[in-house]
Amino acid sequence: MIDIKKYSDQKGHPEPRRVIRYTLFWCKSGHAEILIDEHFFILEANQTVTITSGQFHQLKYVEGELTALEFTLDFFSKSDSDIELIFHNGLFCHFGMNEKITIHRPDFFTETLKHIEDEINEKPYQYLISTHSLVELLLIEINRSKIANGDEIWKPDALFLKFLENVRRNFSQNYPVSYFADILGTTEAKLNEVSKLHTNKTALNVIYSLIISESKRLLLYEKLTVKEIAYQLGFNDPFYFSNFFKKHTSLSPKDYQKAVKN
Repeated sequence: MIDIKKYSDQKGHPEPRRVIRYTLFWCKSGHAEILIDEHFFILEANQTVTITSGQFHQLKYVEGELTALEFTLDFFSKSDSDIELIFHNGLFCHFGMNEKITIHRPDFFTETLKHIEDEINEKPYQYLISTHSLVELLLIEINRSKIANGDEIWKPDALFLKFLENVRRNFSQNYPVSYFADILGTTEAKLNEVSKLHTNKTALNVIYSLIISESKRLLLYEKLTVKEIAYQLGFNDPFYFSNFFKKHTSLSPKDYQKAVKN
């Protein structure tokens, strides 16, 4: 549900990892190199980066002190306000909008992570409630730092985020927008409304964007053929999948693999 790992002057993971948890890396001192999907990030002291559930990442090396906080959506999201907070200002964004964020109160950030670590290790009475509150404080501090850094405020609503989560969990089923509207207790029109509000895209095009992001991850990090990837993403015809991918990226799946890996 929630875990903390610490790294100090060492190599990281030998291979890219896919963790179905939300991950936050905090560089207390020195610097660290992290691969997230196909992008490299070098974290400096007092910087953090967030990684959404389902993304691939690889910690390359650490020179200094780095902390990784991991937690599940079920652990954190007890209410709509929790869901909105976890994605506030693009944090843990499903569209791969990872970014380095410089924290304005680094001592507070370090101390809060230490409190979380102590709670996890000691497991006192109601420790899951306390760690939930402490994670909230971290996310609020990140948002405050982003605002102080001059970023615009972006606040999604819970319905849109539940839509994204349900699409991500059901790629292989190739469900239409109407299916997601039904299970979320809303209408296609409402899903289109919130999708256009947050992304300037229709709900169907939001689904397409998530499929493309997932396609790229599978092409780069899973030992699957294009045919296997197509079936995994709900395409009955691999040729149609290849055309779909090229339409949205200007590259065929195999050309994309070559371009990124080279």
